[in-house]
Amino acid sequence: MRLLVDLNRCQGYAQCAFLAPDVFTMHGDEALLYTPHADPDQREKVERAVAACPVQAIVLDDRDDAAPAGAGDGGSGAR
Repeated sequence: MRLLVDLNRCQGYAQCAFLAPDVFTMHGDEALLYTPHADPDQREKVERAVAACPVQAIVLDDRDDAAPAGAGDGGSGAR
């Protein structure tokens, strides 16, 4: 499970840090720190945090990020 946070959009409301403190933490009053590859055991808390973000700055990406870009297409895509 991979997380993407638009830190330009984040306003520091800290709802995510309240709902999933093992994944999101506030550093100071406005700076968000987070674990981009969250433990699958945290899924329910992370989903709640994503839903609670007032500015929708958090995206949960379920794609298998272990496979490199372009894997399975037989090449790099360059022509």
